Parts: sequence; C-alpha cells; structure tokens
Amino acid sequence: MNYTARLTNPKPPGEIVSKGSFGPWQSDDPGDSPLTGEYRFDNADLGVFAGIAGTLNSTGSFQGTLGAIEARGEARVPDFRLKMANNPVPLTTQFEVLVDGTNGNTTLRPVHALLGTTRFTTSGTVIKHEGEQRRTVSLNVSMPGGSIRDLLRLVSKGSPFIDGRLTLNTRIDIPPLSGKVREKLLLDGRFELLEGKFLRSTIQDQIDMLSRRGQGAPENTGIDEVVSYMVGEFHLQNEDLSFRSLAFGVPGAHVQLAGGYNLARDALDLHGNLRLQSKVSGTVSGWKRWALKPADPFFSKRGAGTFLNIKVDGTSQHPKFGLDHGGSGSRARGVK
Repeated sequence: MNYTARLTNPKPPGEIVSKGSFGPWQSDDPGDSPLTGEYRFDNADLGVFAGIAGTLNSTGSFQGTLGAIEARGEARVPDFRLKMANNPVPLTTQFEVLVDGTNGNTTLRPVHALLGTTRFTTSGTVIKHEGEQRRTVSLNVSMPGGSIRDLLRLVSKGSPFIDGRLTLNTRIDIPPLSGKVREKLLLDGRFELLEGKFLRSTIQDQIDMLSRRGQGAPENTGIDEVVSYMVGEFHLQNEDLSFRSLAFGVPGAHVQLAGGYNLARDALDLHGNLRLQSKVSGTVSGWKRWALKPADPFFSKRGAGTFLNIKVDGTSQHPKFGLDHGGSGSRARGVK
C-alpha cells in the first residue's frame, strides 16, 4: 500500500506530513510488516514538556519493519531553551535511530548534535519497561571540545561568567517520571575545562591576585588575565551533586576539593586543600613579608611552598571560602 498522510502529532503538538509504502501485512507477526517512507515534522512545540521549550522542525526518512524501523534525519530547534533560565540557544541534530513501532521504544545510534557552537554525541535508549507507565531514558554523552559559554547560556540566567574549552563525558539516566526532571535525574561523569577565563572583571581580578600570590609576586600587575583549568568527577542523584574530585588551578596555585552541592537547598559543602608555589611570606609584600618569614616552615609541607586546608560553603551565588580547621576529618582525608 502506497500512502500519503498528513496528521497532527499529539505530543509535542505539530504537523507531520509523510509518504511511503507499507506492507504486505504479516498477520502472524505484525511487527514483521515492512514499511518505508519519508517525513516532514513542522512547528512542534517543545513547551509541553517539563523543563524545556522551543519550536522543533525535522525532516528524514525511514525503512525496515514495523518492529524495527531505521530512521535517519535532521532536527532543528533555533530557540531551544531550558525554562529555568529561558536563554535560547540554537540546537541542530543529525540522528540515526532504531524505533520499535509496536511500542515506541527507541535506540539512538548515535545522535550528533550542535548546541550553539558546541558539538557533542549522544547514544542510548528511551524504553518503556514492562509494568511501567512511562519511559526510562539512559544516555551516554560525549563532548570532546565544547564551549562552556554555550552550556552556561543554556542553564544560567543572565550572561555567561566564564569562557573556555570544555570536555565532558557523562552518563544520564532518567527513571520513569512522576515529578520534576531535576528530582529524578541521575548523572555520572567527568569534565575538564581548559583555558578558562572569567568574563566578569571582579572574579578575574581575584583569580589574577591568587596567581600573583601563588607565584610570590603580589604586586606584579604584569601577571594579568591568567587562564585557569578545572577538572572534576561528579555524581548526581536525588538533587545531590557530589564531587569525587574537583581540581582548580592557575599559574602558582592549585586547589583540590571533594564534597557536594545540594541543588534543592542551593548549599555548598566542599573541603580540601590549597597549594601555593610561594612560601606564605611571599604572598604579601612590605613589612608583612618579613613578619611572616618565621611562619614559612609551618605552612611549607607536602611539597608545596604553602599548604592550607580549606573549605567552601554557602550558596552558588554567594560561596564562602575559608580555612578548614577540621581538615583532618574524614571528608578532607580523601583529598591529597
């Protein structure tokens, strides 16, 4: 049977135009019935889903059997955004998927995407398991060299505060949803940010000063606009983001942390250490440098000119940095 069809997709709502052929019908096993065709999906409103918004347009072709449809195509969302931030970032995907037309289960193999200027690849499954009312999402995301600006523009209100090259590898699991996505989201992965530079002058000024003190030259204004790196391993479950390790560095200084961040309460709880190339007396100038000379041996340890146990608490908007007087505790012992 050759067909031409025009229909309205219920979710996300939009118009689908398709033409192709179907059959012959396999009555013994309908899933073995062959089909082939091409489609155009216009003006699909992603705003019906929790957390995201934008208008999707997609074109592609498909072939196979009803139980194993191989589809290839392209999807474009020029105004893709997360509702919590509402900052649109263009998203384009080139996809190849395997769909079971009898139950809607889908395998991504893989999807190549472009978010702003950042390329990444996603593979995995969207499956409804027996006894479940909703589907489970299991994905692997690989981003070999993206822009941190693109991601921050997507997830943060206002303009991005940092620039740099981001490498990200993570597993994403979303169990069958009955509440908010954030409450169910499971993440496990690793990231690396290179050539990081803060775009807000007050933050960059503090980073520059940390580098000057770390190099023992607190008044050397030639040490300016320094770039930083950040590496971390993370796990998110039940809105608790835990860092097995989180390292941050600039020339002359290195920070190593472990701990967590609770998304629901916006609460930071990180502990670790700060290593400076310079001895503690070299972090200041004038008479203070000479006054701190006797203290150098007490802070110079573990191969660092200055070694301090530190903590970060407070909120993401107003983090508080300080000495960790309980640095010998169990949480800090895991950070070397």
